[in-house]
Amino acid sequence: MNLPLDPVALVLLIPIVAAALLALLPGYRLTARLNVLASLLTLLAALSLFVTEPPAPGLYLLVDDLNIVFIILNTFVGFTTSVFSANYIAHELEIGRLTPANLRFYHAMYQIMMFGMNLAFVSNNIGLMWVAVELATLTTVLMVGIYRTHEALEAAWKYFILGSVGIAFALFGTILVYMAAQPVVGEGYDAMVWTLLITHAATFDPGILNVAFVFLLLGYGTKVGLAPLHAWLPDAHAEGPTPISAVLSGLLLNVALYAVLRFKILLAASPDAIAPGPLMVTMGLTSLLFAAFMLYRRRDIKRLFAYSSIEHMGIIVFAFGMGGPIANFAGLLHMVMHSLTKSAIFYAVGHIAQIKGTQRLSSIRGLTETHPGLGWGLVIGVVAIAGLPPLGIFMSEFLVVSSTFARQPLLAIPLVLGLLIAFGALLLRLTGVAFGQPRGSIAPVEASYMPMYSHLALVLCAGIYLPPPLVAWFQHIASLLG
Repeated sequence: MNLPLDPVALVLLIPIVAAALLALLPGYRLTARLNVLASLLTLLAALSLFVTEPPAPGLYLLVDDLNIVFIILNTFVGFTTSVFSANYIAHELEIGRLTPANLRFYHAMYQIMMFGMNLAFVSNNIGLMWVAVELATLTTVLMVGIYRTHEALEAAWKYFILGSVGIAFALFGTILVYMAAQPVVGEGYDAMVWTLLITHAATFDPGILNVAFVFLLLGYGTKVGLAPLHAWLPDAHAEGPTPISAVLSGLLLNVALYAVLRFKILLAASPDAIAPGPLMVTMGLTSLLFAAFMLYRRRDIKRLFAYSSIEHMGIIVFAFGMGGPIANFAGLLHMVMHSLTKSAIFYAVGHIAQIKGTQRLSSIRGLTETHPGLGWGLVIGVVAIAGLPPLGIFMSEFLVVSSTFARQPLLAIPLVLGLLIAFGALLLRLTGVAFGQPRGSIAPVEASYMPMYSHLALVLCAGIYLPPPLVAWFQHIASLLG
């Protein structure tokens, strides 16, 4: 296998080489352009997985139908966020919130973060996947605290401490899976290779697998932002740079979700193990209801959408917990739509906060009149994330609700209640922000609208028409998830 031409190798090598260059090169414009270029090349390498034969699974790397969805989504949002980041960070440098040294650090960490997330997706070794998730977490911790204010450092430490607790639980769960596999597969690397684990899962000790999944769900669930393990997420969104908020909601939460799904498949392959679905349904529904009520109490626009991320990750985990062809399909579609929509919302919010000089909702009014490009982009984003037709999240939520009504009607009641409560909160906040009496600065903004509107266009297209090949692909993946 020719590694330099192998798309999997390129998806990993491009970010790590770019990170080394970005850490050394001076000058903001050069590093910003290199960051965008590296992200674009990584996206092209990921897209080439569609047209090339994937390499055979090895001890460390694996490409299959499940992780290709995550890899493509990860690299696409990573690229559009790098484009948004170029303008956003230029303004932060201009007003003195960041220094040139901060920017070299920021861009290098951005590419290391992309490397960590990509490595987690293509790992065929559950230990390597744990290391990759930890690497991605640590880089985002450092970026959350980049402003060096008291609030930013406090948010970074909270993220680090709670994330460390979560990753410790995930490590213990990973060790338990190894212990369950060792008597069957043997010692060493083989007992941590995913493709071997899934082949022999039916013969593993179900008691050990049961305990392992509980720890894995709690551990990686912390990274997903599920209640009551969510406390780090609102602070990290509010105090870090907005491009990192977009990455956290649009990408990093998906990395931890991917790990949970891998272990869910493993547990489902053991006939005597507990069903993972009820645990996931409980945590997902709890997160949805909790976040829906908390949306009414938010006064900071980035915290508002952080709780919206908790709500939607709850919906996704609930859907995958329900299982079955329709619910799994809906979970996959909702994950993609949420990543595209929420990152687009943060692109708008980032520039809005820079214009107004504040993130307080009470100080942001009448955006459709003062800054129509951003204001209407935010309106479309909020309408989409609230689940209104004809946008893509309406379709995925409709599938989740209809599947739940058909199989567990009692669960559909709190599900629909949570969706309606969150819908009301978001529209209540949107009314004043978008259409109220203009307040604060009305200065023009130098913003790149391409990332925001390209995401929203994809979400609109998905709500109106899904190409049959994409539907067939998602249906196949839904069948793999059980």
